[in-house]
Amino acid sequence: MHSLSPMELALTEAKAAAARGEVPVGAVIVSPGGQVVARAGNRTRQLNDPTAHAEVLAIRAACAQLGQERLAGHALYVTLEPCPMCAAAISFARIARLYYAASDPKSGGVAQGARVFSHPQCHHRPDVYDGLAARDAEALLREFFAARRT
Repeated sequence: MHSLSPMELALTEAKAAAARGEVPVGAVIVSPGGQVVARAGNRTRQLNDPTAHAEVLAIRAACAQLGQERLAGHALYVTLEPCPMCAAAISFARIARLYYAASDPKSGGVAQGARVFSHPQCHHRPDVYDGLAARDAEALLREFFAARRT
């Protein structure tokens, strides 16, 4: 039996978010030992909460499950480049590695725009890996927004 990779799980969360009418972004947090600790998709509309991005929800769930405020050694997989708010949350949570699929020229906060991790005030900089399953994530986002325009 084939188990899904963390990015495949994040894409599954993104698809579920799209089905709820949310922007299709999904996130998965993996422990240093390789176990999935938390997974989430965007829920800003459902929860009437502008901070309910997939990354923030996954960080909250992982911290609650582990009973700690930081996720040192953990990895975060997300289908879209984190926005500045999520990048700051990733830094505050001390996440060790960030893997993201699609870049976000409009609202990104890692390689685009604010570039949160490059600021001298940034408390912690994760190792960043981009482009993982980018085509799949980009296609999901394109389809979602194209359907909204018709």
